[in-house]
Amino acid sequence: MNLHIAICDDDRVQTEYMKTAVMTWAKDNAHLCEIATFSSAEAFLFEYSENGNFDILLLDIEMGQMNGVDLARRLRKDNDRLQIIFVTGYDKYIADGYDVAALHYLMKPVDKDKLFSVLDRAAKLISDREKMLVIIENKTSEKIPLHKIIYIEAQQNYVVIHTADGERRVRAALSAVEKQLDDGFFRTGKSFIVGMRYVASISKTEIKLDDGTQIPLGRGLYDNAQRAFIKFY
Repeated sequence: MNLHIAICDDDRVQTEYMKTAVMTWAKDNAHLCEIATFSSAEAFLFEYSENGNFDILLLDIEMGQMNGVDLARRLRKDNDRLQIIFVTGYDKYIADGYDVAALHYLMKPVDKDKLFSVLDRAAKLISDREKMLVIIENKTSEKIPLHKIIYIEAQQNYVVIHTADGERRVRAALSAVEKQLDDGFFRTGKSFIVGMRYVASISKTEIKLDDGTQIPLGRGLYDNAQRAFIKFY
């Protein structure tokens, strides 16, 4: 996988340590990585405005005039794809990490094994975003990113694909669509498949999604649904 990774930290020694660790991780996992380092949030923003194609950002929190949390808030206004990993010596900002949908919060001094584990998760999420559901209808084809699919519903000879961008109704069998999905999805019975990233809670009889939608859960599938949820996260 080709990855563009940024390290933003005003501590030069820490930056070099992280860069070396990331290079080791990339080599061990056969990733091609372009690594850029920045000593301030302002320096990163300048580069980001010119070339915003970063995949992963390893971000210190306590820096100069603009701290890492403020930078993350700026980035999240128009970018929900960037995998932000906070790296800091303070634990008082954990709640802020949730506010900006940070992938993880690593404490200094950073343990390499923990860093590698978080980078593995980031790479998987990036890979998942690149996967597509291909539907063909009336001699035309269309690609739908898997990460945008909230749930899929069978309606007689059709399926309705509910996505973050709206609904798409196509003549197809649910089983045929299911073959194109990955382990980020779970079939709840005869008529529904849910995207695990949008699941809020699971009960014995239903799965509730983040938007409040309630999907019926087939008898005897509760344990399997819980395992799928835990495996995904």
